[in-house]
Amino acid sequence: MTTKTTVSLKPADVEKKWILIDAQDAVVGRLASFIAMRLRGKHRPDYTPHVDCGDYVVVINADKVKFTGRKLEKKIYYWHTGYAGGIKERTAGKILDGRFPERILEKAVERMLPKESPLARRQMTHLRLYNSAEHPHEAQNPETIVFTALNSKNLRSA
Repeated sequence: MTTKTTVSLKPADVEKKWILIDAQDAVVGRLASFIAMRLRGKHRPDYTPHVDCGDYVVVINADKVKFTGRKLEKKIYYWHTGYAGGIKERTAGKILDGRFPERILEKAVERMLPKESPLARRQMTHLRLYNSAEHPHEAQNPETIVFTALNSKNLRSA
């Protein structure tokens, strides 16, 4: 009779990989959940919740993501300036047309990680977003994952 033991990773035992994802025409929520799972390391059989065992994720064409339905006009992002009555809002379409369109994907991933923890902040530093097809991480030999080919619902053409 053999007994099975639970494997608990130590930070020194973790081997991190680099993965590359092209976000062109990908649906935001589906892509963000895939990235969050990779950043946390939940795709690994030896996943340990309190250890940073996720991969480094490089996303290219982050400004070319798509929303389904009428979310471009209806989805509203709120923030507060810190002053009385300082609530501000902006639609998803305005953010994508603005100066930092990659923040749509960044915020979606950030909100799928554990809330306000040092581990989640460290895992967010492993996410690299670029608005063009070029990135400075060729030396790490990232493994390319064709996200839109994993499921037909991941691709939004219109």
